[in-house]
Amino acid sequence: MEVTGLGWLGTRTPHDVALADFYGKVLGLPLVFQEPGFWVFRLPDGRDVEVFAPDYPGKEHFTTGPVAGFAVRDLAAAVEELKAAGIELVGEPGPTWQHFRGPDGNIYELCT
Repeated sequence: MEVTGLGWLGTRTPHDVALADFYGKVLGLPLVFQEPGFWVFRLPDGRDVEVFAPDYPGKEHFTTGPVAGFAVRDLAAAVEELKAAGIELVGEPGPTWQHFRGPDGNIYELCT
């Protein structure tokens, strides 16, 4: 597996509005998408940082704090390496990501 950098960061939190305000107003990240309970901010390298309200659907498996996404060159091959290593895959894969539980019990992601 070849990790090329940090590819994504997502946080599901009961402090969603405060965190979104922090990312936008304090860190100065541009807001590129918003809907109730969900914000997407863009980093200078084009990667995304996302904030989820506790009741935002589809991210219920984000229970361990911020979820870091590791960018990889070949997602399908990297997922197969996780499987071969006995790593638990979490949730349904997306077109450009796969969540997994690390040995520390936290949720992580591989992404393109």
